Amino acid sequence: MGNKLYVGNLPYTVRDEDLQKAFGEFGQVSSAKVMMERDTGRSKGFGFVEMGSDSDAQSAIEGMNGQSLGGRSLVVNEARPMESRPPRSGGGGFGGGGGGGGYGGVVAVAAVVVAKAAVAKASSAAPTAAVVVAKAAAAVAAATDHPPLIAKTAATGRSRPA
Repeated sequence: MGNKLYVGNLPYTVRDEDLQKAFGEFGQVSSAKVMMERDTGRSKGFGFVEMGSDSDAQSAIEGMNGQSLGGRSLVVNEARPMESRPPRSGGGGFGGGGGGGGYGGVVAVAAVVVAKAAVAKASSAAPTAAVVVAKAAAAVAAATDHPPLIAKTAATGRSRPA
């Protein structure tokens, strides 16, 4: 038996110190960590407690599993090793290059689509409108990951540069 415990079904208000105090009744607590959302800073509703010895861990499981904390029935058991997961990708790409992620690629593609539509509409009515749209698309492209590609694409009105 290991001395690292998984603690699930935690109330979202519970913090590291609360876990340390609750599990301290069953022996020495080496560490107590409530897992938090990276983006929001909110609790994920589970955490890990590392007890000083295997016997302390076994006592904590027997004493805390099923007990109420903040109105919720805790799930306490021995923590399993983390499973390996494939690396996260940076987001989908739109055609060539791919994987860069973020909003830059989306903005760039949107700029090209808008520019193409405007160039097609404006080229028959007023050639200067196409130039204005191409300059606007180039300005948007300057804020993205691929300025030369977007500017060239917007200027030619093609979906891909020649």
